[in-house]
Amino acid sequence: MEIDLGGIGKEYAVDRAAGLVAARARCAFLINFGGDLFASGPRRDDVPWGVGVDDPDRPGQAVLYRVDLTRGALATSGDARRYVMWQGRRLGHILDPYTGWPVEGAPRAVTVLGLNCLEAGTLATLAYLQGSRAGEFLTEQGVQFWVV
Repeated sequence: MEIDLGGIGKEYAVDRAAGLVAARARCAFLINFGGDLFASGPRRDDVPWGVGVDDPDRPGQAVLYRVDLTRGALATSGDARRYVMWQGRRLGHILDPYTGWPVEGAPRAVTVLGLNCLEAGTLATLAYLQGSRAGEFLTEQGVQFWVV
């Protein structure tokens, strides 16, 4: 048996870093570890942090959505950056635990807004594992989300 904490490691690190900064900061801040991020509050003059949600077909080059984040965390799960091409098929890195293969019918990307990054990332990955039911699953959880 093997336990891989890669699915939650970065989100946990964001939350820990946010806790360390919060203990010393005298102003609001944004922590961003490669797209998984946390905002402690709005910027100066109550201006939200403008965060772009990448187009999974053109990561780092085009934005599909802009999220005005005042407080909380955003995390994304998907196959935009981590995949392999095999026999003409795009296979994402998130595997269905029942089949051992990439999730059938999964969205390209699932982004979730949560209270902390660990919550947002866990819900994004769990939704991705639902395949075509990702949006329905997140609606049941009562969180704000974007599915592409």
